[in-house]
Amino acid sequence: MRLLKRVLLFLIGIAVLFTVAFIFFRTQKSTDLEGDTLKNWPTASTERRVAATKILLASEENVDSVVACVDKMATLPDSTEMKVRDAVSLCYTGIQLKANL
Repeated sequence: MRLLKRVLLFLIGIAVLFTVAFIFFRTQKSTDLEGDTLKNWPTASTERRVAATKILLASEENVDSVVACVDKMATLPDSTEMKVRDAVSLCYTGIQLKANL
């Protein structure tokens, strides 16, 4: 009976350690939108989208246009694996080209 109690306590201790480790690593997941894929773009708040766009552009100009462009890109089929930084770069380049024509 004593051995059974010790084994049971040992298994409970191991389960608690795994649970704590799982929760710890789950909460440490990176939450920056700049390096993420477009899969998470539609679920992000407007403030996070604007902040990520400002960081990636390093500018305050055309932020609303770029955010709207990336919003459209995120709704396209098979766009979920594209990186946000690539989408922002593509949209900003398109806006610059349109302005220079």
